[in-house]
Amino acid sequence: MKILITAGPTREYLDSIRFISNPSSGKMGYSLAAAAATRGHDVTLISGPVSIAPPPGVHVVHVVSAAEMAAAAKAAWPSQDAAIMTAAVCDYRPATHFQKKMKKSDKPLVLKLVATEDIARSFGAAKQPGQILVGFALEDHDGRAHAESKLRRKNCDAIVLNGPANVGSDRAEVELLVAGHDWACWRPASKEVVAARLVRLVEDLWRPSHPAPPHRSR
Repeated sequence: MKILITAGPTREYLDSIRFISNPSSGKMGYSLAAAAATRGHDVTLISGPVSIAPPPGVHVVHVVSAAEMAAAAKAAWPSQDAAIMTAAVCDYRPATHFQKKMKKSDKPLVLKLVATEDIARSFGAAKQPGQILVGFALEDHDGRAHAESKLRRKNCDAIVLNGPANVGSDRAEVELLVAGHDWACWRPASKEVVAARLVRLVEDLWRPSHPAPPHRSR
């Protein structure tokens, strides 16, 4: 399979120095990329700024902003069999970007923000028969309700629900919802173990639409 994975945070710059971001470490996305490559898949990892060495055997595209991640991801998506969207893409960016560092003033600063592109939703709208889309939902309240809404709105085949405690941690406690099924609670485990399980899930979701050719005896 050809699998696209997004990982890490984005940075949305206000001026030449300051930016809006989040504490995503990229560990889940990088673990998924390593697990998929180990399984023999052709992996493209689109990564925001992180301090993790790329997994061997993985094609890595480094980006900074949400716009850069959207452009790279959408260029790759048509040729992929599946996408796993773990990146913590900033929902907003400053409406104005100043080329030089803004000087501090005693006056209040009003910062206008505009929404960034919802990459997973764009993928869901462009998804072709046979393509698999797995989303991630990081929620701190009403998690299942918000995740179910995202699964429907973004046309995902499955969505992974996790919480703030997973951010930056080496371990993860997640719940999984596959479209048309009930919620499944996974035992807390290392992100490497969770990643391996998710890759096998993607394989299981993809396989019914791509049956193996019949064996031919010689």
